[in-house]
Amino acid sequence: MKLGIVGLPNVGKSTLFNSLTKAGAESANYPFCTIDPNVGIVTVPDDRLKKLGDLYHSKKVTPAVIEFVDIAGLVKGASKGEGLGNQFLANIREVDAIVHVVRCFDDSNVVHVDGSVDPKRDIETINLELLFSDMEILERRYAKTYKQARMDKTLAKEVAMLERLKDHLEAGNMAKTFEVQDEDEELIFKGYNLLTAKPVIYAANVDEDSLTDDGASNEYVAAVREYAAGEGSEVFVICAQIEEEIAELDDEEKAMFLEELGLEESGLEKLIKASYSLLGLISYLTSGEDETRAWTIKKGTKAPQAAGKIHTDFERGFIKAEVVNYQDLLDCGSTAAAKEKGLVRVEGKEYVVQDGDVILFRFNV
Repeated sequence: MKLGIVGLPNVGKSTLFNSLTKAGAESANYPFCTIDPNVGIVTVPDDRLKKLGDLYHSKKVTPAVIEFVDIAGLVKGASKGEGLGNQFLANIREVDAIVHVVRCFDDSNVVHVDGSVDPKRDIETINLELLFSDMEILERRYAKTYKQARMDKTLAKEVAMLERLKDHLEAGNMAKTFEVQDEDEELIFKGYNLLTAKPVIYAANVDEDSLTDDGASNEYVAAVREYAAGEGSEVFVICAQIEEEIAELDDEEKAMFLEELGLEESGLEKLIKASYSLLGLISYLTSGEDETRAWTIKKGTKAPQAAGKIHTDFERGFIKAEVVNYQDLLDCGSTAAAKEKGLVRVEGKEYVVQDGDVILFRFNV
């Protein structure tokens, strides 16, 4: 999974990125300190892995990972090259979802590019730039396809869809609300990789006081939640500065620190939950003496395709899957004990993998 972090300058993007990835992206109180997109890999916290690893005495434990891309602060006119412009918008095209950091705190010491804090205006500024960038991409695609369609009648369908899509965006609508008419259109639409078609998670960056009640008493957060509800996006409340402090602590110190603040989980854990929920992802597990590992798949994935995550041969030569629920396995203490109780099931090609399944695939190629 790859997430792009965007927002206006000085909203806390790089501070958040640093704390999430500990990758040390430069963070400073002036616009455009992030010149190259910083990339950091973050492991997905999963308590199940350690317990399974202990049960099987695994030599190594491998969690799922998320790749974060921190992109320079976008400003009004970015799609036309203002600020650091289009080069950054190109970097976002490759991500699965956008984490849009929105400033929800007052601080006279931190400059705001528009002179005041207004989450709705800030969100719309960024969204408009993403929209303009998409319109530019579609204009070029339309001109090229329209020309080719004179010689190739099979392109007429795409030309008609492009016209509808251009009208949709020019009316100020995001690509994610565009309705495709059939599977062919859906395939073509996905190929455009439009920024405004990507799912969005809003990170409401608050001060420490607003963190304890999850932003319930913060009017800026209320505005972000209202906006997000209107487009079906996820919101999570975070204090980038607190996350930066948490990033320096070991697990035990982190747990104590969160408890002192009255928090159940860190911002990273909140973000991962929101990402999995928004993108419809789950994890299944494999475990043995060599390795215990989490594999991320889409909800609804069938056993052969889940096996293909490990290796294409597993999918090609799939015979069956031996499946046991993680908690059942832990309660029984071993696979043999789980088998005795009839808790290990043999599943075929139509089995839909569930979150927390511990699976052994049988295959032959």
